[in-house]
Amino acid sequence: MMTAPPALSDDERAAILDAVREFTAAELAPHALERDEREIFPRDTLRRAGELGLGGICVREDVGGAGLARIDAAAIYEALAEGDPSLAAYISIHNMVAGIIDVYGTEEQRTQWLPRLVSLEEVSSYCLTEPGAGSDAASLSTTAVADADGYVLTGVKQFISAAGESAVYVVMARTGDATSGARGISAFLVPGDAPGLSFGPNEHKMGWRAQPTRQVMLDGVRVPASALVGEEGQGFRIAMAALDGGRLGIAACSIGGAQWAMDRTVRYVQERTAFGEALAEKQSVVFSLADMATDLHAARALVQGAARALDARADDAAVQCAMAKRFATDAGFRVANDALQLHGGYGYLREFGLEKVVRDLRVHQILEGTNEIMRVIVGRELLRRGRMAR
Repeated sequence: MMTAPPALSDDERAAILDAVREFTAAELAPHALERDEREIFPRDTLRRAGELGLGGICVREDVGGAGLARIDAAAIYEALAEGDPSLAAYISIHNMVAGIIDVYGTEEQRTQWLPRLVSLEEVSSYCLTEPGAGSDAASLSTTAVADADGYVLTGVKQFISAAGESAVYVVMARTGDATSGARGISAFLVPGDAPGLSFGPNEHKMGWRAQPTRQVMLDGVRVPASALVGEEGQGFRIAMAALDGGRLGIAACSIGGAQWAMDRTVRYVQERTAFGEALAEKQSVVFSLADMATDLHAARALVQGAARALDARADDAAVQCAMAKRFATDAGFRVANDALQLHGGYGYLREFGLEKVVRDLRVHQILEGTNEIMRVIVGRELLRRGRMAR
């Protein structure tokens, strides 16, 4: 089993975050509204992110990864999301795929795919959700039928980020019979140019418009036995373990987007006057800002605690990740929405950027497991244990 890397020192983390914030200010923030309006997936920008090591933040260094701990990764995603939550979230998803290959892949799979993924010369997609299997992922119906030459995959995946752009797709498919449940699911690496692989039209979404989202359709896609990740029947466990890290990434992106919205609002209420005084002089506004700051501070603490638990492979790491994801994505959306409200009519205008952040953060309460599912995870564990660890 891999040993988790130690967290960076304060000085090391500060140096990395300075570089990430410079990249965010130069590359992400200035063009965020244009990317959103025109639905641009900026491959050149992603490649420059790869030059900073952002394509394999927690991937081991022998294949070009940065080899960082989860707590440092969370700080990076937060900093990226202050410039554009949509692209920051995609980078988190891409890192989730790279992490699957790094942790569960063979050395051949690692050396074949990871150098290109960690540099972000090529991008990747995570394929679990289906049209009829979202929150109930264990009921997925995509099949992988073994034959003498490998496997033949047939099925449809839904809501797949970067579909049609990716060089490789991590696909969860059923190798067991229809009644096998989670135990019958396996994971496969499917190249983007595989015969029989096709894609639906780009979905026109409320937010996250800078990353394409399409169906992935597998019509008798043949892959060799070497495309299997881990062993047959391990796919659901691999998918859920990857989602623990993915949930922290999305939680951190929510904090980053909301932090930007709140910082902008603090400046606005100090400058804007109403009824003869600055908005910042009104007690209701001060109370709102205090609640926003408290929510973000609590969310960040939950994410940091869950990241440490995940790196330490604590027994309750999955529950902590679920708690952090639920709280941070709810809080992030609430703070961004409150920031828009405090801007009044100006907050509703595209040029102020607040309505984009609200739209981007809304989906964070749905993906990587809906927040209702996060409550199920936490509640069931509470009932099983009788009390939560302290």
